[in-house]
Amino acid sequence: MTDSKYFTTTKKGEIFELKAELNSDKKEKKKEAVKKVIASMTVGKDVSALFPDVVNCMQTDNLELKKLVYLYLMNYAKSQPDMAIMAVNTFVKDCEDPNPLIRALAVRTMGCIRVDKITEYLCEPLRKCLKDEDPYVRKTAAVCVAKLHDINAQLVEDQGFLDTLKDLISDSNPMVVANAVAALSEIAESHPSSNLLDLNPQSINKLLTALNECTEWGQIFILDCLANYMPKDDREAQSICERVTPRLSHANSAVVLSAVKVLMKFMEMLSKDLDYYGTLLKKLAPPLVTLLSAEPELQYVALRNINLIVQKRPEILKHEMKVFFVKYNDPIYVKLEKLDIMIRLASQANIAQVLAELKEYATEVDVDFVRKAVRAIGRCAIKVEQSAERCVSTLLDLIQTKVNYVVQEAIVVIKDIFRKYPNKYESVIATLCENLDSLDEPEARAAMIWIVGEYAERIDNADELLESFLEGFHDESTQVQLQLLTAIVKLFLKKPTETQELVQQVLSLATQDSDNPDLRDRGYIYWRLLSTDPVAAKEVVLAEKPLISEETDLIEPTLLDELICYIGTLASVYHKPPSAFVEGSRGVVHKSLPPRTGSSESAESPDAAPSGGPAADQPSVIPTQGDLLGDLLNLDLGPPVSGPPMATSSVQMGAVDLLGGGLDSLMGDESEGLRSDVGGSPAMGGGGGGSSFTPAPSTTAPTNVGAPLGSGLGDLFDLTGGVGTLSGSYVAPKTVWLPAMKAKGLEISGTFSRQVGSISMDLVLTNKALQVMSDFAIQFNRNSFGLAPAAPLQVHAPLAPNQSVEISLPLNTVGSVMKMDPLNNLQVAVKNNIDVFYFSTLYPLHILFVEDGKMERQMFLATWKDIPNENETQFQIKDCSLNADAVSSKLQGSNIFTIAKRNVEGQDMLYQSLKLTNGIWVLAELRIQPSNPSFTVHPSPPGQLPAFPAPSWGARPWWWHPRSCWWCWCQSRSPSLMGRVTLLLWEQLKDTEGPQPTQLH
Repeated sequence: MTDSKYFTTTKKGEIFELKAELNSDKKEKKKEAVKKVIASMTVGKDVSALFPDVVNCMQTDNLELKKLVYLYLMNYAKSQPDMAIMAVNTFVKDCEDPNPLIRALAVRTMGCIRVDKITEYLCEPLRKCLKDEDPYVRKTAAVCVAKLHDINAQLVEDQGFLDTLKDLISDSNPMVVANAVAALSEIAESHPSSNLLDLNPQSINKLLTALNECTEWGQIFILDCLANYMPKDDREAQSICERVTPRLSHANSAVVLSAVKVLMKFMEMLSKDLDYYGTLLKKLAPPLVTLLSAEPELQYVALRNINLIVQKRPEILKHEMKVFFVKYNDPIYVKLEKLDIMIRLASQANIAQVLAELKEYATEVDVDFVRKAVRAIGRCAIKVEQSAERCVSTLLDLIQTKVNYVVQEAIVVIKDIFRKYPNKYESVIATLCENLDSLDEPEARAAMIWIVGEYAERIDNADELLESFLEGFHDESTQVQLQLLTAIVKLFLKKPTETQELVQQVLSLATQDSDNPDLRDRGYIYWRLLSTDPVAAKEVVLAEKPLISEETDLIEPTLLDELICYIGTLASVYHKPPSAFVEGSRGVVHKSLPPRTGSSESAESPDAAPSGGPAADQPSVIPTQGDLLGDLLNLDLGPPVSGPPMATSSVQMGAVDLLGGGLDSLMGDESEGLRSDVGGSPAMGGGGGGSSFTPAPSTTAPTNVGAPLGSGLGDLFDLTGGVGTLSGSYVAPKTVWLPAMKAKGLEISGTFSRQVGSISMDLVLTNKALQVMSDFAIQFNRNSFGLAPAAPLQVHAPLAPNQSVEISLPLNTVGSVMKMDPLNNLQVAVKNNIDVFYFSTLYPLHILFVEDGKMERQMFLATWKDIPNENETQFQIKDCSLNADAVSSKLQGSNIFTIAKRNVEGQDMLYQSLKLTNGIWVLAELRIQPSNPSFTVHPSPPGQLPAFPAPSWGARPWWWHPRSCWWCWCQSRSPSLMGRVTLLLWEQLKDTEGPQPTQLH
């Protein structure tokens, strides 16, 4: 008798009988009892009361009985954790059993029991099993490490199991290697920042060797791991491709798709001129074709993946059109997918064959499929211009069948053909008008109305046709109402004398009788246009329309590249990245294809540097001290804690990478490209000459260097057309900080401002991608003045494509401090649902000038007198026509206060002070000669200033070198902590680049 007998009993009091049988001395009776327990458990009966009795059965040499007991334990250990500990000693004993099957069974079961109290006892047996002499035990233990990591990650790291797992990649047994790779990959997915699979050419070679010998699922793990590797050059990529290619002939479709994924990714690095590239294209086609002979469900998965491959590389399957022809017994989901791929492969060479096939499909009985077939004919006409006439002829033949849904789809398609080829096929309009009465679907009626309105001058009775639609205006769908309104306005502009009453009627219906806001708004716009300026109305309504695109349904290139990296997964079936459908997708790593060898993209794009290759030279704007990635990621995405700045240089947090990614994409390789991104001329000084950017001097340069340099103060005199704030402080125009091409369609522009004591970053976020953006967050790296967001980045609604949103982000100066180079450099990380993006910008220093920066006269005088003469330096500002009062007023608007003013030998002398947010005071003397457009700045460093705090970064001198500037000096409590500060006041005084500062001493 079979084991099915255990599932048919329904006796009462069974638990007591089972309890007695489990405690029987007879092994066979005990085994039967455990089988009955497992059967009851399987059908949903609660047999947890038998837990201690079942556990007692573990002490047996019978492998079958031990398996059954372990199965029971896995199911009930979570609900009985205290009693599960009773089994620990048996587990430990079984892990040292001479039978490798029992050893593996014990460690597997311990890994499946998700009870914290048991995990600590699991460590020692697991360590022994990882180094067991039998490969079956080692491969089981490798998977157990991943399970244990899911329960207690910290324990796995502390016990050194991850290092042991990495060592198993070099194991002699291919199945052990495959399981080690699988375990490390799973752990790496939950901790993207851990970099567990640190692959190199040597480890890749071991994986490729194991690939030939392990089972099919082991091959899939290894191939997926290879797909995450970035070869250092095209030669290595070709070598890997050659060793992966034999997997294309595997019987398992998952292995084939994983191999295709690796080859598609590494083909990006191969030159198209190579003979091997052409050979590889030919080798990829047969396995893909073979997948279409499997079951319908597998066919569908294969077709969804082929759809992506054809969009990326149509040349792979360009000669395989026939395999995508629909079979009569294909399910509808397979038919529709094949139809889509046929259109993508359609070309001038095979269009006749495709059209003949599509015409056959249009006579099928499946309505949905027929509709798609008719639309496909139209897409062929739009894609292959030479076939357009034949397509139109085919559509007219279909219209003559008088099948209602065929006629309606044909009219919708012909409207698109008119858009693509204007003034070419209008002779068919008469045939279309004959079928006007049979149209009952909104899309078809709207298409016909558009055709009548667009070609009203060629249709004698256009007014009558449109009037027939107008009779049931309120019963029509919104789509038809809007189209009818526009068509009648077009008709009026073409035939004003004949259709005046008709246009008044439709405008009245749209504006007075309709409660649809879209329709009403469009009606009012047309009414006002026609009543105020008919010529303008004609230019707007009858403007030349752009030709429609050949392929409007192609996936966006950046998204397509990401999906190619997910071939063989759910993402490739949904045609969506994992982050779009995986709940809690914070740990999902965004993938992209490697840059093509020799392409311009690899030289310009910040994403182009391969992670496995040599690091790009860091531009001078990035400071070398400290781990900047750590700094960015150790900050919190939430609002900063108010209070004094931290004394330590960094904030230690958990190892979770909040943003993902790295600083590799922060800057490009070319320093010129970098500087145009981080600052941008308009924000840093406006005018035409501000676009050049000179590298910042090193901190060992002489302190009196007067070299011109872009700076951070902006145009405080507001001579370049900035926007004034409530306090009169200058605000530079917004510039692009992060171009869309470097941020997957997200463009960020902005500026900084200070209003009534508050600093803010004014941003404009623009979505230039084809997908919605959401879940925005922002972080700053540590910087010279501790600038940090005072609140989260609030984007209240998802950002739709081609939409912009303006945001004012409040800032404070309580963040962590680290000296930057240049001093006013700010590194920013912005996160959204697509990725994390990094950029750098220079903030204007005057936003740091506080409102209480006016020093008392007596303190100013005493401080000024203590300055030694040898510390004097002078600069001259030319071509500034403002008088002393105007200068004083302008500077006070930016919190630079005039303490005293006097006239000496016909020169106005202004003595000024300002205070930075970190408590540093700055003193200066400004000489202005009336009728002379040149000013002399006489900055004088104070002597002993015990009341002034020292800069946070110590005694090293720090400065800016502007194009035209005045400078001032500050010092802290000790004479040894002197530093000179050159602050930009006027970067450009005119629209053209001003003169260089002149040093007078």
